[in-house]
Amino acid sequence: MSVSYEHYKIFYYVGKYKSFSKAAKALNNSQPNITRTMNNLEIELGCKLFIRSNKGVALTSEGEKLFLHAQAAHEQLQMGEAEINFSKGLHNERISIGFSIGITEILLHDKILPLLRDYHHLYPGTHIQIINNSTPSLVSAVSDGLIDMAVVTSFSNSNLNLHETILNSFQDILIAGPSFSHLKDKKLTLADLVQYPIINLWQGTETFEFYKNIFTLHGLPFEPEIETATTDQVLSFVKNDMGIGFISPEYAKTSLQKNEVFQINLTENIPIRNISLIHDIGRPVNLAADVLEDMICAAKAYTI
Repeated sequence: MSVSYEHYKIFYYVGKYKSFSKAAKALNNSQPNITRTMNNLEIELGCKLFIRSNKGVALTSEGEKLFLHAQAAHEQLQMGEAEINFSKGLHNERISIGFSIGITEILLHDKILPLLRDYHHLYPGTHIQIINNSTPSLVSAVSDGLIDMAVVTSFSNSNLNLHETILNSFQDILIAGPSFSHLKDKKLTLADLVQYPIINLWQGTETFEFYKNIFTLHGLPFEPEIETATTDQVLSFVKNDMGIGFISPEYAKTSLQKNEVFQINLTENIPIRNISLIHDIGRPVNLAADVLEDMICAAKAYTI
């Protein structure tokens, strides 16, 4: 059996985006041609690769197996092209990647930095630009073509060209310092929290809007006494007894172990948020950025 490489390339993009239309945009192709090619591939292989629905497509068990091989082959070919291009000196390319303020700071320092180190060793000629900003600002920057990609927390995606790859999820806890020790054995409601000084990321961040919406749904005001620029600062202010704050367990882990802070039990559950890598499929990125994106997505089993 001799299946065209182009068929497998198209299959990879359909499997990656779970959509014929998004794959067509990424490949600068037409959706009818993408659909026809995938139908032919299924005929050539003698099995169903996709489950089609109004919401898009999902891979069958056979499709999942084939996708793992197609993904590995695609990444190897990309890396091969990149090595040739860099060795020939044809590309002194630039990559710009944004990280939203908050939990993604941990991803950058503890998880993605080793990937960037490996990438830099492979392609030392590439200029890498790291940008820290709020999720809304980074989403706009990706949409406007100002940066290649961004790692953000939960966001409302109204731009059909923005593709989201969920890297992991997390759920905040509420913490306090020693002067609030009388709350240790109590279970508080969100209504109870209104009487205490709350420390949160500044207005304009996704985290601020996230908690404002939660409090609003319960008919409560959300008016932090202190608004900080980073999650590190939230933790520092809490440790110094200036208020209570919501933070990811991973961020607070060391301080919890040292008994510098403690967790306050809440009656209400704080919703889970996703950490996602986004890029604009309507605006093709350079090969260097495409390789890095695939490396991040391939190593997405992060623990947060």
